[in-house]
Amino acid sequence: MADQSSNSAQAAQSDKGYWQANLRLIYISLAIWALVSFGFGILLRPLLSGIAIGGTDLGFWFAQQGSILVFLVLIFNYAWRMNKLDAEYGVDEE
Repeated sequence: MADQSSNSAQAAQSDKGYWQANLRLIYISLAIWALVSFGFGILLRPLLSGIAIGGTDLGFWFAQQGSILVFLVLIFNYAWRMNKLDAEYGVDEE
């Protein structure tokens, strides 16, 4: 009986660690996405207007294309990191 409750407590601790790592990854991804899309595309656009990239200023580029490209990179990074996290905690699909 004590062994079963020990295994249950260990599984609960493992689940808690998994979700903490998952949430940390989500929060970091959201912070990067907000910084790039809202920060660079809107708030810092006047500061970035003097830097030219692809025939237009950097602030406009972030607002129109850069945030989308960063979002795509974040999606693939999240999928890759979650696969590693799933394998680490033994909840991966085989």
